[in-house]
Amino acid sequence: MIANMLGTEIRGRLEELADHKTAEILRWFFKTGPGEYGEGDMFRGIRVPVLRKLCREFSHASVDDAVGLLASGWHEDRLLGLLMLVERYKQPDEAQRTLIFNHYCSRTDRINNWDLVDLSCPRIVGCHLQERDRLSLYRFALSESLWERRIAIVSTFHFIRAGDFGDTLAIAEKLMGDAEDLIHKATGWMLREVGKRDVDVLEGFLSEYYRGMPRTMLRYAIERLPEPRRQDWLKGRI
Repeated sequence: MIANMLGTEIRGRLEELADHKTAEILRWFFKTGPGEYGEGDMFRGIRVPVLRKLCREFSHASVDDAVGLLASGWHEDRLLGLLMLVERYKQPDEAQRTLIFNHYCSRTDRINNWDLVDLSCPRIVGCHLQERDRLSLYRFALSESLWERRIAIVSTFHFIRAGDFGDTLAIAEKLMGDAEDLIHKATGWMLREVGKRDVDVLEGFLSEYYRGMPRTMLRYAIERLPEPRRQDWLKGRI
């Protein structure tokens, strides 16, 4: 009963914070029109900094409260639930961390836009798999779901920050022929993050794959290179 009461309170606060003009902008920004990647998603019109503040306001909420928000049809409700799970995962409770990871991987159908993925998966999936078997990432990389494929590559950001690049490169290779621009961007972004830490690793990967790499992926990957070197890659002068 207490959990249900808290859930009602959280939803009430989300309703109070709704802004119709901002919602219209967000519906356009996150491509909710027919045939677009966010088709049919609903927005209350609450920006991320406000949701982070709300996450702190309800810091006493449970994992179940957070997971319950993932069932909502409102984008911001799901994002708040994910931000709450990220905060709960920081607690040094291995049983709770495993529970959060399992909930996350079983509800990927509700983690269905790029912001929902990017703000949560490195801090939950990536962190959880740092010292564990990473086979689930490779299953996600082969998924028919655009969002599971994005989870596969963006989760490796946690490994990159620890100087561990192997899975990023391996998953990037698997995603090389992906048809989705959002995957090209995410993969190029992760390759760029590798290059910021070790440019030789990045350029070694590019030397093998750049000729068959989607142009957007390549542009994202080399964005931080010195301009003459960037042009060499773009014009195939390597």
